Amino acid sequence: MTVVAPPAYRARAVALAERVDGPMDFPGLGRLTAEPFVLVLAEDSLALARLSRGRAPGWGAAVAFPRARTVMLRADLPNLERTLHHEIAHLTLRAAVRTYLPLWFDEGYATLAAGELDGMMQLELNLAVALGRVPGLRELDGRLRGSASDASTAYALAATAVAELMRRPPDRDLRALLARLRAGEPFALALESAVGLSEDRFEVLWRKGLRRRYGLITWLAAGGFWLLVALSVFIITWYKRERDRPRRAALDVDWNLPPAEGDGTSGSIPDGPVDQSKGER
Repeated sequence: MTVVAPPAYRARAVALAERVDGPMDFPGLGRLTAEPFVLVLAEDSLALARLSRGRAPGWGAAVAFPRARTVMLRADLPNLERTLHHEIAHLTLRAAVRTYLPLWFDEGYATLAAGELDGMMQLELNLAVALGRVPGLRELDGRLRGSASDASTAYALAATAVAELMRRPPDRDLRALLARLRAGEPFALALESAVGLSEDRFEVLWRKGLRRRYGLITWLAAGGFWLLVALSVFIITWYKRERDRPRRAALDVDWNLPPAEGDGTSGSIPDGPVDQSKGER
């Protein structure tokens, strides 16, 4: 593997390359060591956009160029090893399959291979299903290249679609589908031959499976309840701050507070010393 990085990041890039320089598991392809490629570590999103000539979206963490055997990765984000595993999965899949692949399959495969369908993605899935925001597979392709919020959920949905493909064959694997794709069969034909479903029928079954596995109840059980609690606390805190803003502003200016409701006092602090003789008999 060739590493390209600014001097300040070169040691980090080399260490990252060493951590992924070995066999990894790829669904349907087995345990493989990635073929040599170029790893470019960019400082931030601006550097990534410049190096990729605008191919990487502003929110993107990385971008892979399978034909050039190149992966560009941002250094200012967490989970670099997992992100690199995702991009290596793209390179490995495209090295094995030369025919056209739908974007949802390509991204869903890489997401599964990198183990990215984790707790946070599960929450996003549950919420998307609960709100009825599950697109068709063709629309999903567009969302994968949309805004950051759309893409985040779209990657999770794409991973569930590929996972659904893995459940269909008797061996619960992608080997039969990938073998046909490697032989040059078009995706739709390979899908029907390996899984026994047309693209349209598979989409219907996938969406039904999503509604069965995810939704409001599972979202709450998976942690959504605590998100609601945190949101409630935030709203209450914000409301209290807004309600008390005039009194805090008065304190900041001259310590003359507006009267509190119902207490009959001015709330002001005397300017001079208190006359202790007042009220004495």
